[in-house]
Amino acid sequence: MAWVQTLRALELEPRSVQAAQQLVALVNISSAALKSAEGSNRVALLKNLGTPQSARVTVREPSDRWEPLAVDSYSRRVSKELASSLGADAIVARSVNGREGTWVGFAIDRDRGRDRERERYWLRTETVDFSVVNGNTWLLWTSLALLATLAGSALIARLINRPLKQLSFAASRIREGDLDSRLDENTFTSEVREVNRGFNRMARELARVEEDRAVMLAGISHDLRTPLARLRLETEMSVEDDEAKRNMALDIDQLDAIINKFMDYARPGETVLSPLHLARLIDREAALFRDPRQIRITSRVAIDQLVMADEIELGRVFLNLFENARRYGRGTYTGVAEVTVTSVKTGPWVIVSVRDQGPGVAPEKLPQLTIPFFRGDAARTAATGAGLGLAIVEKAMQRMGGRLEMANAPDGGLVAHMRLKRPTADELKQSHRPAAMVPQLRA
Repeated sequence: MAWVQTLRALELEPRSVQAAQQLVALVNISSAALKSAEGSNRVALLKNLGTPQSARVTVREPSDRWEPLAVDSYSRRVSKELASSLGADAIVARSVNGREGTWVGFAIDRDRGRDRERERYWLRTETVDFSVVNGNTWLLWTSLALLATLAGSALIARLINRPLKQLSFAASRIREGDLDSRLDENTFTSEVREVNRGFNRMARELARVEEDRAVMLAGISHDLRTPLARLRLETEMSVEDDEAKRNMALDIDQLDAIINKFMDYARPGETVLSPLHLARLIDREAALFRDPRQIRITSRVAIDQLVMADEIELGRVFLNLFENARRYGRGTYTGVAEVTVTSVKTGPWVIVSVRDQGPGVAPEKLPQLTIPFFRGDAARTAATGAGLGLAIVEKAMQRMGGRLEMANAPDGGLVAHMRLKRPTADELKQSHRPAAMVPQLRA
């Protein structure tokens, strides 16, 4: 609407001035002709000017009835321009005595000896079209105004969205553990500048908290493990009962394992990914579980399967999954946890599944398995673990850019699906491994 009013004003002013100037020119010419004509010549002139043509001049009678021209903004502008040029007594009408047209009433002064006579006349022209522009022109102008407005809006939206995209990217970097991510605090827009400053303050505070946490974890690890080591040594030297000594040593080992769980869960989120042989790592972690009366692990992962992961993190993932299966995934009749590890390629990902043959978990409790300190059933409340195993697995997968999904197998048992990235050819080249150690990727 602003564009339309602006274009209308730009058209209205020059057209009204032009129309008024044309009428003023006709009036001036007619006035000059009437002033110069005398006697019979003036009568003949009026007779000629009164013939039907584009402009006619007639005598204005006191009994003439006329209707003013000023009926809209454009005609009012024309009347105003004529009045300013011809004088305040000029009359602009759209009809006189019922005859339509554009009528301009003017007067001339004529000297008659010592007397001065004022003669009044009408100048009539054809009816002027006082519409500013026609419909097609309005449509064209409106369309151009709409396009210009849309282009300006798109530009403004882009300028607004640019800092928002930068903020979103920086927030994703923070989520991935890059606490050094910062935003420009010298932007032109004051609101965006304040948001960026607040974001940078938050990032600096998070970095400080992360640094304090790392120091605190190192202190906790040292301060707890040192008395535990002394306690173990004193137990072995002071207790004579072998069974009591063994039970006390197991309790100390359990405390040490719980500390390890807390340390793993609170570990910083920065990881460096590199191509790893998945089958080799699984075999290494499975070899730590040596008692076949408790757990048997079968790996069906291809020997040449590579994934992008951190070796320590991924090893911790399988260690916790195997330990979880050993504790809670034992078969009802055999009392042994039968664990099967499989993998399948899907696009740029590798889906690794770790399944046991245990009783599984109630469907409504599946989303809660990765919550710290949660145990899947009441019987597990007496378990010796810290309830952090699957929470550690999920967090480690997130640090490696993967994802963990827990589900019940159709024919029984709990299965953990892990999505890991496959290395690209460029990532294999950047790993600087000898050619003999890196098998060719299959199509």
